[in-house]
Amino acid sequence: MKKRVLLAALAAVICVSSGCSFKKELPESSQEESTVQPETAVTEAPASSAAEIPKTTEASIPEQPNEPEEETARIVIATDIHYLARDLTDMQKSYEYTADHGDGKVMKYIWEITDAFIEEVKAEKPDVVILEGDLTYNGERESHRELAGKLKLIEDSGIPVIVIPGNHDINNPEASRFEGESIVSTESITPDEFEEIYDEFGYNEAVSRDPASLSYIYQINDKTRALMLDSCQYDPQNLVGGMIKDDTYSWIEEQMEEAWNLGMNVIPVAHHNLLDESEVYLQDCTIEHSEQLIDQLESWEVPLFLSGHLHVQHYERSHDDSGIYEIVTGSLSTPPCLYGVLEYGEKGNFEYHTKSLDMKAWAEKTGNKDKNLLNFSDYGKKYLNKVFYNQAQDELKGLNSVQGLNEYQKDMMAKVYAELNCASYEGKVADIREKVMAKQGYKLWQNEGFPSILSQYLEWITADGARDYNSLSVK
Repeated sequence: MKKRVLLAALAAVICVSSGCSFKKELPESSQEESTVQPETAVTEAPASSAAEIPKTTEASIPEQPNEPEEETARIVIATDIHYLARDLTDMQKSYEYTADHGDGKVMKYIWEITDAFIEEVKAEKPDVVILEGDLTYNGERESHRELAGKLKLIEDSGIPVIVIPGNHDINNPEASRFEGESIVSTESITPDEFEEIYDEFGYNEAVSRDPASLSYIYQINDKTRALMLDSCQYDPQNLVGGMIKDDTYSWIEEQMEEAWNLGMNVIPVAHHNLLDESEVYLQDCTIEHSEQLIDQLESWEVPLFLSGHLHVQHYERSHDDSGIYEIVTGSLSTPPCLYGVLEYGEKGNFEYHTKSLDMKAWAEKTGNKDKNLLNFSDYGKKYLNKVFYNQAQDELKGLNSVQGLNEYQKDMMAKVYAELNCASYEGKVADIREKVMAKQGYKLWQNEGFPSILSQYLEWITADGARDYNSLSVK
């Protein structure tokens, strides 16, 4: 029984006697839009004979009052920017190799991507911009301070920005600068410094602050609040995985009860995932013991949870036909450089879709002559494909089961992995999966790829990719 129902039942009694695993069945269709209709009670009026129906004139028809227009919160969501301060790299060999053998972030153009995002946000004119963590490459103090200066440009245009940390952002021992062929350690920041640097971006405007973490409540409009959850583990050391502290659960319950009493909607936001969005990558992606948080939010009938961390565009629901939805927005720094636009109604209905940064338009507007930026759609696809091809080839070098294959066969395997993973990051495997699964490279992964995690990942990608994950509408 939902908590709201329990509260109502309890009130009645008082009056009388004086509240990264993915295991679901694939949908039969690949529609982009899901619509959930609330349960409604239908009653029929008693039948009347024609003689009993009174005659009416136009003058006798009472005026129907206009229903007040529903207040909608328009929200831009971005995550995993992984911004690096410009002075922390000389763009030489160590930086180039790290980018080409990384996870797909376009490190060469991270500054232009950030600037283009700022300009697009200004044009979108949302009620608020939510950044879901991993604001910096690896938590460098200089990167945090430089990014905060850029975010102020959005706020100066009259659009508030609110942030939470990601696992890369605080007490990160990997904070580095790139010099020639070397990667050199640099200073990261503490939790207190994170709050100080981003004081203007949610913390000094919070309705409530969690004493146990960097979580807080932000009032978006008269009907909607954002529950900004710090899911990171950085004390005494930085960890990749996420969890919610016991004291934070108590604070969440207090905030949900207050919001319910005030008739407020609450949108929870965290860096780490609430649900098992990936069948393969679970340990460091889904919040530890997330079933506790799921039960808590569902008891208050919360319909939507927002997160990042995976760098993959995706969404999931806690049960096949009921429960809370989670939308994972892809990384802003990874082609096609997506961000989300959410329209959230005062009745808990919402519409979400993604937009891809228009780097070509930004380059033309700013007079930037870089050919890669002027053709960023093609450049981004080729760049991401190269990164994932390298990733597969690096994996195959150490995989005993494929040592009997020739270089041409390994090349086919790497190309298939790159093609499918690019589509997965974009949330559009449905467009290509039948074609790719028929290729020899895919069959080689099936027959020779075990026990590689990449083989398991490809199997999940193709099983999961029955729909486009770039839009979701719930009524």
